[in-house]
Amino acid sequence: MTVIVIGGGPAGLMAAEVLAERGIAVALYDAMPSPGRKFLLAGKGGLNLTHSESMGGFIPRYGARAGLFQSLLSEFGPADLRNWAKGLGIDTFVGSSGRVFPAEMKAAPLLRAWLRRLKGMGVSINVRHRWLGWAADGRTLRFRSPAGDVVVEAETTVLALGGGSWPHLGSDGAWAELLAARGVDVAPMQPANCGFDLGWTPRFAGRFAGQRLETVTLSFEGRAVRGEVVLTETGIEGGCVYALSSGLRDAIAAQGIAMATLDLMPDWSEDRVLDALSKPRGSRSVSTFLKKVLPLSPPAMGLLRELLPRDVLDNPILLAAEIKGLPLPLLQTRPLEEAISTAGGVRFEDLDEHLMLKVLPGLFVAGEMLDWEAPTGGYLLTGSFATGRRAGLGAAQWVAKG
Repeated sequence: MTVIVIGGGPAGLMAAEVLAERGIAVALYDAMPSPGRKFLLAGKGGLNLTHSESMGGFIPRYGARAGLFQSLLSEFGPADLRNWAKGLGIDTFVGSSGRVFPAEMKAAPLLRAWLRRLKGMGVSINVRHRWLGWAADGRTLRFRSPAGDVVVEAETTVLALGGGSWPHLGSDGAWAELLAARGVDVAPMQPANCGFDLGWTPRFAGRFAGQRLETVTLSFEGRAVRGEVVLTETGIEGGCVYALSSGLRDAIAAQGIAMATLDLMPDWSEDRVLDALSKPRGSRSVSTFLKKVLPLSPPAMGLLRELLPRDVLDNPILLAAEIKGLPLPLLQTRPLEEAISTAGGVRFEDLDEHLMLKVLPGLFVAGEMLDWEAPTGGYLLTGSFATGRRAGLGAAQWVAKG
């Protein structure tokens, strides 16, 4: 019997490896010209494979699904992922932020080594095959390929088709309608690890879009994240924003707006900022004065001028408070196709403990197709590997039962 794996990202490739290790024939299908397209692009500037944080801090990163991921990561967690990479000949190191990277930083060497291993194990990899659903019998799989439509008999299948973000790399969420038509409960897909719109004036956007606010702290509803915020043409994105994106997104959905706050000088106390601002200004302009007394970058000063009225800029007490807690009224998320990842998907309640769909025995689901989310920093990728492994093990057990 051949198990069909649909989707050539980390979750699908891991499921294929687990099955092949157990002597099970595997045929993998992917819609793109080569597997791992999103994986490669995400790792272009440095592949953040996982994180070195202790499990006590790691598990809560999965929010409402923390309990489930405690089980998944106890079977294949950050240390296991690093050992797995080493088995491919890829050494890893811990960066200053605690993030774990391959020694060469890039995703391509790891992916090449992985595909060589899979091919050596006998895994058949079929690219440019877009899954179209099932034939009338409800079991035969249909694909569209450059040579025309293809049908494949399948008794056991692993779906790892990704979410709805980055559709140009294959994750377009088209599978949702196919599964819903078969009685699967799919939670609406939403952007995760995404940017937000604030509605900048054209002058501000034209001057500062693409520039970074480095070493700032973004806060929302009691959570504070220190790092970097990137100014975009319409709002903000970046590591700090992604870490808080789920709460910000949900607040906008519930209230129509999310009011985050930004500390532009987290290493200075408000009293120290006020002391600097209380120096005589003389005839100097606000910009000239701020450049003289505070280490604020041009984007930070531009942000103050964009969001604050003149009377606040002229009042040292009020301005010091704003520098330490500048309100950012976030109006909406950026579109799903721009997001790094996807929230929503196949609900875990529709799956058994092996990630098999209860209403479609023999069909397993892994990766971003599932209804979970995690921040960037290695958590998202680690979760994808872990769900792929669980689904692969489940499929192997299903095959063994005959």
